[in-house]
Amino acid sequence: MNPALFLICSALLLAPTRAAELPPMLNLPDTGGDVAKIDFAKLPVLKGQHAVVCPYEEAWKFQLHNYLLHHEGKFWCMWSAGPVVEDVPTQHVRYATSADGLSWSAPKNLTGMPAEGRAYIARGFCVRDGELLALAASYRGKGAFGVDKDLKLVAFRWDKARDAWTQKAVVFENAINNFAPQQLSTGEWMMTRRDARFNVSMLVGGVKSLTDWQVVPVVDRLAAVRTSKFSPDEPVWWELADGTLMSAIRDNGGSQRLFRSVSTDHGRTWSKPEISNYPNSTSKLFTLQTSRGFRVLVSNANPAVGRRELHLAVSDDGKQFTRLARLGIPSPRATTFQYPHVIEHDGSLFIAFSNKKNVTEVLKVPLAEVEKLRSAR
Repeated sequence: MNPALFLICSALLLAPTRAAELPPMLNLPDTGGDVAKIDFAKLPVLKGQHAVVCPYEEAWKFQLHNYLLHHEGKFWCMWSAGPVVEDVPTQHVRYATSADGLSWSAPKNLTGMPAEGRAYIARGFCVRDGELLALAASYRGKGAFGVDKDLKLVAFRWDKARDAWTQKAVVFENAINNFAPQQLSTGEWMMTRRDARFNVSMLVGGVKSLTDWQVVPVVDRLAAVRTSKFSPDEPVWWELADGTLMSAIRDNGGSQRLFRSVSTDHGRTWSKPEISNYPNSTSKLFTLQTSRGFRVLVSNANPAVGRRELHLAVSDDGKQFTRLARLGIPSPRATTFQYPHVIEHDGSLFIAFSNKKNVTEVLKVPLAEVEKLRSAR
């Protein structure tokens, strides 16, 4: 081969994938990827067993940022609990446990009350070297974002002998993650990070210790807003079978779409986020690879109704979601569902979410029902 041609071909092969080169993120039957053709009123409904983890509490009216885990034969759920509205001082993290994911213990305080003028935000469970950890973002004043926030990501460990949580370490300064670290195929760990100015990056590493991370930039918020009005928030990521990493990012800039970014070098660099066709009601989302080989994504996918509905989408390849259903949550009409988190256990999906930002609930959906959705014609 001509040496010059060889270099050109090599460069093309090594060039990073751009999000725009991917197929439409949502491509339902008979839509051709045109989400305007989706009749949300006619979507199938996925039903399941519904339960309340924590009912409305007069003392701590605010409940959001819920996370689930099944560990050593027990379900764990955590959430942020505050006095009136979100992210004000005295907000802390509470938790409950369950044997079956449907009947829950009375809530307890996980983090303890924050120092005067500070607050905590729940950030997820993880298990490291057999130790159960809970993550929380700690910050000063109202809201985790802005000037002089002293934002930090903190880990608490479960002390089984004492039946209590104790602070273990500051995981990273000027950081709030979205979900707990996941392990890459390389053996490294990775989690999304926002700093106090909403800039999005990835924390990669976590092998030597819980506090050993390298920062990989993804989006400079001010630059993104200036050039495209894209205002990034609450990113998620997942790994494809070939090792490619995908990231979906909520946009607070008014597009009502998810943005996508791609990494082909195990998270060391990321493509510029580009708008996808996947609709989003400016809310948090979560995605999970199931044991049955398909991936699910749970989000508020109908901007016309905002957060009054939660939806579950299915993908066989992790690139394109080809089935969509509404979650059949039994609840009064005048309500909202937000900030889902999903785990799989014993043949079912357990989907935790906040109702009206003041009740923590869970829906148990059999994977067999999701399989029916996946194979529907």
